[in-house]
Order: sequence, then structure tokens, then C-alpha cells
Amino acid sequence: MVIKYLLDENLPPLYRKQLLEWQPDLVVVAIGDENVLPKGTKDPEILRWIEDNGFILVTNNRSSMPVHLAEILAEGRHVPGILVLRPSANIGRVIEDLIAIAGASFEDEYRDQIAYIPLI
Repeated sequence: MVIKYLLDENLPPLYRKQLLEWQPDLVVVAIGDENVLPKGTKDPEILRWIEDNGFILVTNNRSSMPVHLAEILAEGRHVPGILVLRPSANIGRVIEDLIAIAGASFEDEYRDQIAYIPLI
């Protein structure tokens, strides 16, 4: 299984730059990229997009994402996973964990879940 990441539009571009610098074969796109979702897309639409396209969402949206995930699941839909940055997350640890997750995750390990990174 190949892990693909969709970065929330509120994450600094440095996250993608560092991920691809350390792991050039990763698939990392961001909201606002061509052929992805436009900036300003609402959370429920983002969750439908990651389901349809097989991406794990990486976000710092800790407040409303659990509510939107519950709504999506109630619709009978599923998501490959949501990784939420902890408030005190340092970019180095986040990058390390995203690379580790991409390299060591079981298929569907994060399906329909929210996990917090760094994993600690």
C-alpha cells in the first residue's frame, strides 16, 4: 500500500518541502494545488475528496475535524485517515513521524480514525 498525504491549506509549505527532501518518492499534495481542492474548501468536502482519492489528511484542525468525521461516517462513507498535529508539534518530529507512517503502516491502519502527531 502506498501512503499519500493531502496537506491542509493552513500548514506551511515547509512541511511538503521537508517531506519530499527526506522522502522524494512520497506523494504529497496540498489544498490549493492544481488538480486538488481549491483553498477555502469546507472540511466535509475535503473528507469526501480524501476518500475518493485515497489520501490521508494532515491538518492542524483539532476542533471541528472530529465532528466532520462523525458526520461522514454517519453517511456511510469512509476516510483513509486524518493526522492532526498536536499543539506543541515541532516540524522535525512531524516529518519523522509522517515518513515512518508512510513506511511502516498496515493497509487501512488509519481508516476512519483521527491520530495525533507526533505519535509520541
